[in-house]
Amino acid sequence: MKWRSRQSPSWNLYSTGEIIEQVSTSSVGTFPKQVKIVEVGPRDGLQNEKNIVPTPVKIKLIDMLSEAGLPVIEVTSFVSPKWVPQLADHDEVMKGIQKFPGINYPVLTPNFKGFQAAVAAGAKEVTIFGAASELFTKKNINCSIDESFQRFGEVLKAAQAASMPVRGYVSCVLGCPYEGKISPAKVAEVAKKMYSVGCYEISLGDTIGVGTPGAMKDMLSAVMHEVPVAALAVHCHDTYGQALANTLMALQMGVSVVDSSVAGLGGCPYAQGASGNLATEDLVYMLAGLGIHTGVNLQKLLEAGAFISQALNRRTSSKVAQATCKL
Repeated sequence: MKWRSRQSPSWNLYSTGEIIEQVSTSSVGTFPKQVKIVEVGPRDGLQNEKNIVPTPVKIKLIDMLSEAGLPVIEVTSFVSPKWVPQLADHDEVMKGIQKFPGINYPVLTPNFKGFQAAVAAGAKEVTIFGAASELFTKKNINCSIDESFQRFGEVLKAAQAASMPVRGYVSCVLGCPYEGKISPAKVAEVAKKMYSVGCYEISLGDTIGVGTPGAMKDMLSAVMHEVPVAALAVHCHDTYGQALANTLMALQMGVSVVDSSVAGLGGCPYAQGASGNLATEDLVYMLAGLGIHTGVNLQKLLEAGAFISQALNRRTSSKVAQATCKL
């Protein structure tokens, strides 16, 4: 049997050392040197919890995440308690947390009333929520995608008048529980509109975790034609165990902002037993292994994950936390 030449695209017969050399020279150089992690556990992670988490527990969790050095921690949502009773204590949480210098503490504001309440509670940054699926938007907030833009237009206008940054979420970018596959062109259209109305950063969410790296590549390729890659973030759910792989693909394409949730907090209401968000511990471990700077202390992060898992009386969804517990 003859060895294939180095020029051959099929190098499966090379020795391990040569394969590692080829991989490192061909792809690892494309990763960003630094990644900003947006911790969404206190809001996106806890909002689906059936049992109300005590306010002091939420405050302690956020303070522990701050201690771990996470640069952005999404704290809560100023939404009607009727819709999300878990986050009815948004005022108390905002006023109770320690605000570390250099850390941003954004809050979700679905409408102008929520925005006003957020500002009154001391918020310095807000986020708005859209979707790339018409049916998802209709079932979630009972309007079309175009109408949803009209609804949060008032929030954007007020935020711009107050020189307050606004981050935008686009959900269902790789699949929808009602429509199935979403076309990359549709995601690009919605992301472009969100960017053009004033969102400084657009977080692209695989809400039900059905995406694969190939789908992520196709979607991001389309979006990057309309929105600068520096303004993009990814938000992957791990329902099918693809969150880290999808995130890795996004990093290779130049994305340098990643949303994640401590202990993998957050379920998926459309997939029974789904694990929810990408665990921040697993993301930090992977990024450290790639030599990518995050500024996050993994040990302190693991302590925050252990704290909230114990408070919720459940096992962490982080593979890294599970492995280190065994060690």
